Amino acid sequence: MTLEQAFKLEAALKTHLLLVDDEPDFTEIVAKYLSRHGIGLSIAADCREALATLDSRPVEVVIMDMHMPEMNGIQCLRMVKERWPQVEVIILTGHASVQSGLEGMQSGAFDYCIKPIDFRELLEKIELAAQKALINKVVRAA
Repeated sequence: MTLEQAFKLEAALKTHLLLVDDEPDFTEIVAKYLSRHGIGLSIAADCREALATLDSRPVEVVIMDMHMPEMNGIQCLRMVKERWPQVEVIILTGHASVQSGLEGMQSGAFDYCIKPIDFRELLEKIELAAQKALINKVVRAA
């Protein structure tokens, strides 16, 4: 990792992430990738589990799949933003559903990534969302 990459991850290393996705293979790959970069991460398989995690521990950034059982990502995003407006959410969507990513941003998401994931792009978006989440904390505390 270069010095520039290490600097870019400064905020992400100070935050805790929550990955919400119902595909165990995908969550395992993402978790391994992020842990290799020193990023703390919890995993939830659906919206109900995600809300329980958010109730039980501080999370600054949520990475959420659009297509999950019971409740889709937009519905879950709205619930998260209603209860924890300072939490930044990155939506994951498939190639055919870029519109879903845009809809997510209109519903309060920080940004979106298209599956299959470009991990460098995801890492950059995580860092930017973490920076915003840390700023939100400071502003809220002032």
